[in-house]
Amino acid sequence: MRKPEFVAAIVGCVLVTIALVIIWAARLTIGRELYVSELGAEGMPTARWFELALVLIVVGGSLVAWAGRRVRPSVRVLRAWTPAISLWVGCGFFLFASQVTCTSGCPLPYGATFTWQDFAHTTSAVIAFGAACWAMLQTSFAREHRALAVVSLGMGVLVAVIAATGGLFSLFRFEVVLGSRLEFVATTLAIAWLVAFGAVIAWRSTSEPVAELSVTD
Repeated sequence: MRKPEFVAAIVGCVLVTIALVIIWAARLTIGRELYVSELGAEGMPTARWFELALVLIVVGGSLVAWAGRRVRPSVRVLRAWTPAISLWVGCGFFLFASQVTCTSGCPLPYGATFTWQDFAHTTSAVIAFGAACWAMLQTSFAREHRALAVVSLGMGVLVAVIAATGGLFSLFRFEVVLGSRLEFVATTLAIAWLVAFGAVIAWRSTSEPVAELSVTD
């Protein structure tokens, strides 16, 4: 049993699960539709809770990434770096987004409502989501994790499509209510995948003390 990996994976799963609960609890206290980032906007009563949730995701996600650092995709084009590195990149940008929040109302960062603060927050959030989706895609080609590979491929496609659709709705101010709901769904699925990833790593660490969790061509 690789005890450090097991502990890191379990603790990481617990932290990101708590973060998801906080995000949804905060969302339910607001009596209107809004995008995820607006929970942390300046002046929002949920701002501190949202910051805490993002920090928990950063810490928990980093622990899960470390525990799963041996996972490698089997496809050459995806093997330039590991899913763990993609997760660490995403965590880094989420940490930035937790400290540089959007302004009141989270206006779109273009046109008359443009501010560098909103631009920085939105850009970092988009990159973080993109890195998470890339980690899912990489993991979907880890041959020694058949079940996780299938889940990762499905989740990666769903999160990318749902988040992109919600983002475009927001960008073009079209069906904003539906767009905000789609973003919450994408956030939930991404965190659920991270928990699944960590759970598989924890389970594998109890049964494979020395074996690599990667496959080469």
